[in-house]
Amino acid sequence: MTILTAEIRDRLRDLVGEKGWIDKAADMAPYLTDWRGLATGRAAVVLRPETTAQVGEVVALCSRNGIGIVPQGGNTGLVAGAVPSPAGDQVVINLGRMNRIREIDPLDYTVVVEAGCILADLQTAAKAADRVFPLSLGAEGSCQIGGNLATNAGGVMTLRYGNMRDLVLGLEVVLPDGRIWNGLRRLRKNNTGYDLKHLFIAAEGTLGIITAAVLKLFPLPQQTAIALMAVPSPQASVALLAALRPRTGDAITAFELVPRLALDLAGRYVPDVTDPFDKPHPWYVLIEIDAGGERGDIRQMTEEALAAAIEKGFVLDAVVAQNVAQGQKFWRMRESLAEVQKEAGGSIRHDISVPVSRVPQFLEEATAAVLKAIPDARPFPFGHVGDGNIHFNILKPIGMEPKSFQARTTEINTIVHDILLAMGGSISAEHGIGAVRRAELERTADPLELELMQRVKAALDPDGIMNPGKLLG
Repeated sequence: MTILTAEIRDRLRDLVGEKGWIDKAADMAPYLTDWRGLATGRAAVVLRPETTAQVGEVVALCSRNGIGIVPQGGNTGLVAGAVPSPAGDQVVINLGRMNRIREIDPLDYTVVVEAGCILADLQTAAKAADRVFPLSLGAEGSCQIGGNLATNAGGVMTLRYGNMRDLVLGLEVVLPDGRIWNGLRRLRKNNTGYDLKHLFIAAEGTLGIITAAVLKLFPLPQQTAIALMAVPSPQASVALLAALRPRTGDAITAFELVPRLALDLAGRYVPDVTDPFDKPHPWYVLIEIDAGGERGDIRQMTEEALAAAIEKGFVLDAVVAQNVAQGQKFWRMRESLAEVQKEAGGSIRHDISVPVSRVPQFLEEATAAVLKAIPDARPFPFGHVGDGNIHFNILKPIGMEPKSFQARTTEINTIVHDILLAMGGSISAEHGIGAVRRAELERTADPLELELMQRVKAALDPDGIMNPGKLLG
C-alpha cells in the first residue's frame, strides 16, 4: 500500500475538515483497538466524514493513490474486522458523525438512516413513531447501523424477525472507486435483476462502504411476556421451543439458552442480578413473547403454556416476570454474558450455528471434545437456540495462565469447528470473519464458494484497497 505523502494528507484534511481529522496518537488510539483489547493496529490517520459526498471523495482519492481503507462503525465487533493492520499505512474511515435518521415513514413502515446512527437511537426513534426496529443485541448502546449491516448482525430477536439482511430494503454505498450507488429503494417487491444490496451486507467493508440504508419497521407490540425457565437439558429446550411455537401463535420473539455457570457468574459480577429459583438447575431458557392487543392476555397464555410444558417434563420450574423491572433484570443477566467472561479470566470464543434440531448433539459432542483436550476448562455455551446460533465459549481454567490458555485457541477452534461442520453448521453465525477467522474460513470453506467470493471481490475492488486483510485477505 502507498504511504501517505504530505500532499495526500493535506488533501484528505481539506476533504473532511478539522472536525473529521484525527492524527495524534492519543486521539487515534480508541479507533485502533478492538472491543476485547486483543487486536491493535496502526493507522496513517483516522477520518470522520460527515456526508456521503465526503466519503466518496475520500475513497476516490485513496483509490487513485492505492491507499488501504478500513471502514469502521462503533468498533464493537469481536473478530477485529474494523482494526487496521500493524503496518500503519491504512486510513480508518469512521462513520460516527454520519448519524442522522433521515426519514421515518410510519405508513410505509420504513426508516432511512445513516450508517453512523447508533442502534439504540434508531430503536428509540422507531418507538416514538409507534413502531419497532427489532434488531437487538448486547452492544446496541454503541454499535452502529453500518457495522450491523456490514456484519449481517443477528441478536436475540432473529427467531421472529430475521438477521439484519432480512430487515433491509435498500442501501446507499460508496464503491471502491469513490462512485456512489444510490440503492435507497423502499420497495417490498423488485425483480429487476440482481439484488445488489446483498453483495454489501455481510461483506465487512471489503466491497464498499455502506453510508445509509432503508430499513423495515414493524408494529410496536402491545403486550410482552418474559419468562425465565429451568430446563433439564438442551434437548428439552429444543422440544420446548417446538411445542411453544404453535401454542403461542408463533409469537415468540426470543428464545435464549444459558447454562448454570452463566447465572452464577452474572450473579457474581453484575449488580441486581439474582437467581429467582429456590434451587440450582443445569440449564435455563429466557423467553420473550410479544403480541398485539388482539391476542388476549398474553401473560396468562404464557403461564398456561408453561404449565403444560412442566407437565410434559420440558420445564422443571419457571418464573414469569411480574413487571417490566423483573423482565429487564432477566434480560440484564443474558446481555451481561459477553462482559462477565472478561471478569472470569477470559475465554476462547466460537460464534457458531447448526440446525436447531442438532444443537443438543453439538453441545454434547463439542463439550466432551474440549474437555478431553483441556480437562479443567469451563464450557460456557449460551445463545440463540431458537435459530441455532450458539456462542460456544470456553472459559479459562482457574489457575491457568491467560497466555497459555489463549495459545490453545487454534487447537480448540479446530476441534469445535470440525464437529459443527460435520453437522452442516457454520463457523460464523453473526459476528463475521474479520481478521480473526480468516484462516479458519480458508481451511473450512467450500473451495468453489471461496472462488466465487474472490471473483466478486476482484470485480468490485480490483486494487484490493477495501479493508485489506479481512474476510478474504
